[in-house]
This record gives sequence, structure tokens and C-alpha cells, in this order.
Amino acid sequence: MTNRLRAQIEEEEEEQNLVVEEKPVKEIPDNYLFKYLTNKFSADSATRALPFILFIALLGMIYIANRNLAERNVRDIDKIGKQVNELSWEYKSIKAKLAFKSTISEVAKKVAADTLGLRQPEQPPQVLDAEEVQNEH
Repeated sequence: MTNRLRAQIEEEEEEQNLVVEEKPVKEIPDNYLFKYLTNKFSADSATRALPFILFIALLGMIYIANRNLAERNVRDIDKIGKQVNELSWEYKSIKAKLAFKSTISEVAKKVAADTLGLRQPEQPPQVLDAEEVQNEH
């Protein structure tokens, strides 16, 4: 043996004699629901249900994408409706301005302001009958 203290030798022996205690595994309570679920669902049944679960997930993603597309279309329709209203108001205002500018008094003001030499007739227009015109010739 080697020269070691008796205390060190005793400590090493005690360490070898120690028994490692394992923690007890928590037992799952035996209730009806747990028994039912363990009997119905196993690794094999989960593997068999995987394609169906993936199909349901795909349908969910399609549903979400469709809803987002529909909301975007509604926003676009609202935006286009506002543009139509604005263009309608612009059309009506331009039409009113044109109706005002095409009145006789406004046309007379424009003609008088131009340098074309046009003037408003002083006599009213004459009505000609077809018989009078033929008699003259």
C-alpha cells in the first residue's frame, strides 16, 4: 500500500459504497381520458394520419391566402370607386363651365375681344321660303 492517511482511505471506501439513488419517474395517473387517448393514438396511427393533417394544414394556408386576396381586392375596389367619384365631379364641373362659356353673352364677349373683326349682326336672321328663292331665279 501507499503512504496515505487513514482518513483518505476511509473516504474513498465510503465513496465506493455510495449507492446512487434514482429519482422516481412520475407516474401518469390512470384516468379514463389518458387510457382512451393512449389506446386510440399511437405512433403508427399518428404516422397514418400525417397525410390528412398535412392536407388540413394546406387547406388552412389556402384559406388564409384567399382571405388576404379578397381583402386586397376590396381595398382596390374602394380606391377605384373614390377615383370614379372624383372624375365624375371633375366631369360635371367642366361640363358646367362649358355650358356657361357657350352662352350667347359669353360667346359675344369672346368674339368682341378677338381681332378677327367679327361683330354681332344688328338685324335678325331672315327666313327664306323655297318658293321665293325659285321665283327670283
